Amino acid sequence: MNSFQQTQLDFTRYLRAPAEQPLPVGVEQRRMEIYRDLIYNNIENLIVGVFPVLRSLVADSQWHCLIREFIKQHRCQTPYFLEISEEFLQFLVKSRYLDKDFPFTCELAHYEWIELALDTSEAELPSYQKLPNDILAATFSLSPLAVTLHYQYPVHRISRQFKPLVADPVNLVVYRNRDDKVCFMEVNSLTQRLLYLMQINPASALGELLNRIAAELCHDQPSVLEGEAKALVAGLCELGVIYPAA
Repeated sequence: MNSFQQTQLDFTRYLRAPAEQPLPVGVEQRRMEIYRDLIYNNIENLIVGVFPVLRSLVADSQWHCLIREFIKQHRCQTPYFLEISEEFLQFLVKSRYLDKDFPFTCELAHYEWIELALDTSEAELPSYQKLPNDILAATFSLSPLAVTLHYQYPVHRISRQFKPLVADPVNLVVYRNRDDKVCFMEVNSLTQRLLYLMQINPASALGELLNRIAAELCHDQPSVLEGEAKALVAGLCELGVIYPAA
């Protein structure tokens, strides 16, 4: 290995773990400290911007230790700054660094990250379509800018004042609307199931999906279920979560 390559390796090793690695030979300490601080501050600012709630829960010393461990240990698979938050999420899932104090860490981080993922997605929401006259005979598709999520903790309510230590499962839908705003809403199990069935059975009419759900629930009044579902589907179409399939 030539001297330039060795200098590069020594340089990056120091930036990853400045408290453990020696300064590269021939490089002034003041200059290395400038690089060290730039790397740390840029990465930390990017992460804080995506995970503000998580940051608010963690003490300063613990947070900076966490970021240092991320820089030191994690090998990012992307050169893009915008994707560092996803790499940090993977690091949290793998390391479980905060789980002892905050068992909801990974779920909260995923919930915060999904907003960025949808906000920067290049997918497009289909143009608005009127509901068909026979809504039960129509098929519907989930928006490419919507995701259904199930968490063991109510991540959408977590704050410095509310840190749940006991699981309390919740279903959420996160979507980007026609104004390009990312929105979140809590839904019940019936809505979650219906949206899931729309995803895996794109050719099935709404009425067919409701019959399946009624059978699963042993529902004794399918007509009541259909009435509730019609209003639900109309509302979800208006929000841009689903749309009538062509």
